[in-house]
Amino acid sequence: MDGFATITQKRMTGGFRIEDIDGKNIHVDPGPGALVRTYQFGLKPMKVNILMVSHSHTDHYTDAEIIIEAMTNGMTRKRGVVIGGRSVIEGYERWGPCISKYHLSKPKVVVMEAEDHQKFDNLNLTATKTLHGDPKAVGFKIKYDNFILSYTSDTEYFKDLHKHHEGADVLIASVIRSGSERVRGHMSGDDFEALVKEVSPKLAIMTHLGMKFIMESPEREAQRITESTGIKTIAARDGMRIDLEDFNTKQPTLDQF
Repeated sequence: MDGFATITQKRMTGGFRIEDIDGKNIHVDPGPGALVRTYQFGLKPMKVNILMVSHSHTDHYTDAEIIIEAMTNGMTRKRGVVIGGRSVIEGYERWGPCISKYHLSKPKVVVMEAEDHQKFDNLNLTATKTLHGDPKAVGFKIKYDNFILSYTSDTEYFKDLHKHHEGADVLIASVIRSGSERVRGHMSGDDFEALVKEVSPKLAIMTHLGMKFIMESPEREAQRITESTGIKTIAARDGMRIDLEDFNTKQPTLDQF
């Protein structure tokens, strides 16, 4: 989300949460308000098992430390996993680090760069390539059974972007402007339309909407992309919950903050 959308909180910036996927609860990109919004929508931050932070911009990491405190019972238990791009965990040039060594002392910590793979029980996680201001920014592709959820995080559209998200049942992307209007390091509506056609998911979700996009009609843009691609496309709303049982019999849910 652009800086003004974050500062004004025209849309919430707490990231999103995947509930009960292989018995795990995953919070992705806990920006400003993640803790408060978790409670607001009836979820418990103490139930988070895995925290993922894609890159070192404040609208993606601000509440990471307090979510870690919840996950570790106030830093009293060694519990949970924190996964982040290199800039988030270790720092890279002028980006990061974004989480203190103290807060990284209790959970398991995993640093991921583009195309790295990790396995957590029955979850297979791949870090996906981005083109963004933070050169170590990554997206995340999560595979469980025959279900794949893929998240681009912040990135420009590039020729092989779809290859990093191929096979996705649910594709979540940061889309900062509608139509062909582009902002460096981010996708526009037209870019996402092209990506949806290439990946061909069952469901496509636009999130991280910029201020100008918010003031227009994200829903109209989603409908346009749906009609163009034949693939259901929605614009994320504050507090939105999606039941993913149509894509996976274990019925995880997706909550947008």
